[in-house]
Amino acid sequence: MSGFVVKPEPVQVEGLTHLHTGKVRDLYAAADGALVMVASDRVSAYDWVLPTEIPGKGRLLTQLSLWWFDRLGDLVPDHVVSDALPEGAPADWAGRTLVCRRLDMVPVECVARGYLTGSGLEEYRADGTVCGIALPDGLVDGSELPEPIFTPATKAEVGDHDENVSFEAVAAAHGEKLAADLRDLTLRVYGRGREIARERGIILADTKFEYGRDGEGNLVLADEVFTPDSSRYWPADAWAPGRPQPSFDKQVLRDWLRSPESGWDRASETPPPELPEHVVQHTLDRYVEIYERLTGDEPAL
Repeated sequence: MSGFVVKPEPVQVEGLTHLHTGKVRDLYAAADGALVMVASDRVSAYDWVLPTEIPGKGRLLTQLSLWWFDRLGDLVPDHVVSDALPEGAPADWAGRTLVCRRLDMVPVECVARGYLTGSGLEEYRADGTVCGIALPDGLVDGSELPEPIFTPATKAEVGDHDENVSFEAVAAAHGEKLAADLRDLTLRVYGRGREIARERGIILADTKFEYGRDGEGNLVLADEVFTPDSSRYWPADAWAPGRPQPSFDKQVLRDWLRSPESGWDRASETPPPELPEHVVQHTLDRYVEIYERLTGDEPAL
């Protein structure tokens, strides 16, 4: 059984109603109807929210999402109303809190892939497709695809695993028009992010988005965008298809959890152990490095 090793108790704030504790973010409702999204320092791997936090991660992810929202506004509106701290909120929420519009969320993880790796590689090796999309023969781990593809997934609860589905499955569940709109918008936004990353010597291999609909039915980009939690970033000068690529994300802690040093059996129902300090620091260093390479600035942690 996966999920939280230790589920945190929500912070109670006068004037805010706690709605949900997610893998990384806590969601509150404000009296005026807005949503307050607080990014924690929690980190997840293999469908577990680990017992060890990565200090400063919540602020870094929030700052990076805001940086990207500013560069995507001509393509898609986003949910951010303000990054000001709500009245009465704890001081340590500063820098990791967003006041957002309330949306009717679309229960689909909208994934764009420009390169073959991860769960897409596993499916390709089995039958030559990713989410029902046939790909050329001879691709290997890290291969660039002929063109980016839309590979949606179900939106899972904490402790469950997102499952890849076909475009046709999304259309059957939510209608052909919405499915097509999600696909087209996802590929446009991914294309913009991929171009900006490439200019900085970085490969944006794949990413996932979440959308909601506003009162007029327009699709709005929500949650986070192009963070190292939602995207695979690789250094372009180290790209070498045929092997796993070095990445700017939490791969270092995944590797440690799989190592003999951790002593953890992923196939068991035993929760994962605490992370050692060197793994925490190395993970944070990778997050900071991708932030600095993308933005040219240092994150305020």
